Amino acid sequence: MTESREFCPRCGDAVPERRDPLPGAPSGRDALLCDDCYFADFELVDAPDRIEVLVCSGCGAVRRGESWRDVGARDYTDVAVDEVATALGVHVDAEDVEWGVEPEQVDENTIRMHCQFSGVVRGTLRSAAVTVPVKVSRGTCDRCGRIAGGYYAGIVQVRADDRELTAEERAEALSIAESYVADREADGDREAFITEIKETDDGPDLKLSSNRLAQNVATRITDELGGSFESYPTLVTEDGDGNEVYRVTFAVRLPRYAPDEILDPADGDGPVLVTGVSGGTRGIRLATGEAYGSTADGDGPPDATRLGTRGDATETTVVTVEDDRAIQVLDPVTYEARTVPNPAFVDDDAETVLAFEHEGAVHLVPRDP
Repeated sequence: MTESREFCPRCGDAVPERRDPLPGAPSGRDALLCDDCYFADFELVDAPDRIEVLVCSGCGAVRRGESWRDVGARDYTDVAVDEVATALGVHVDAEDVEWGVEPEQVDENTIRMHCQFSGVVRGTLRSAAVTVPVKVSRGTCDRCGRIAGGYYAGIVQVRADDRELTAEERAEALSIAESYVADREADGDREAFITEIKETDDGPDLKLSSNRLAQNVATRITDELGGSFESYPTLVTEDGDGNEVYRVTFAVRLPRYAPDEILDPADGDGPVLVTGVSGGTRGIRLATGEAYGSTADGDGPPDATRLGTRGDATETTVVTVEDDRAIQVLDPVTYEARTVPNPAFVDDDAETVLAFEHEGAVHLVPRDP
């Protein structure tokens, strides 16, 4: 290696000739030091003497600066590892850096983090070991504080038009709301939460953290289950700037008819089993098996008569298939042989069928609409 005309500015020894540094490489006085002088004051890792972490005891969020952040930690050890990784600094000249950590649980609130580092500096493999105590304190984040205090801004009331909600509709409406709010939380929206779900005889009432969140929940429920909603704002206070603050109730009304209801549209073509209500009432004609669709803006035919539900149908025996239009079955009430229309949804070799009796008339019902 040839000697350059440059000398170490600290000890005066000649330093090896160096090529022009690559973009981003260290520069300045330290770059001119010989290796002995450079490594005399070199520290691979810059570590704080102690780290204090404030963790929400409710949701596990960590306080960083003036805000709370979800870190997805499984326990406080994960929180300590994450905080140490954020707080430690590795020398800018180090390349191919590798590190590992071994946590030591000192007590319930203190974790001692033993960290090992290695990296290549000036072509030399350097290593360092540091130990950082992490003190974990518990508190309550703004979000959990609001939930605990019963804070809410929007309300969603789920009801049905001129009928009771089915158990399936109640469960599905709550599932839609909870799934949407969970997705918002997963996307980092810490202001999205459900404060309370109250079941009433008429349907569930949901209290949500914001009017926008409540409106979006109401929209998704009606998109999935049909119907519509209206909003009713109520003035509750004024903010610090004098702006009016409203609490809004979103009244969801599901369609008048529900899936699995059996209706008579009074159009002369016989009863219909309702299979869907989003965007209009859809169903299957029990006499023929043909598809049925209303044009009543999602409320179904206004003069339809409720005859019963699919749950009212019972298993009965096929006596004989007379032809494509007629089939003979046992009356599910009197057990007499009855000839009824043979709909397309009945298999030719069926030995039993579902039958529904209403005011002396027998109708066959599909098993899977």
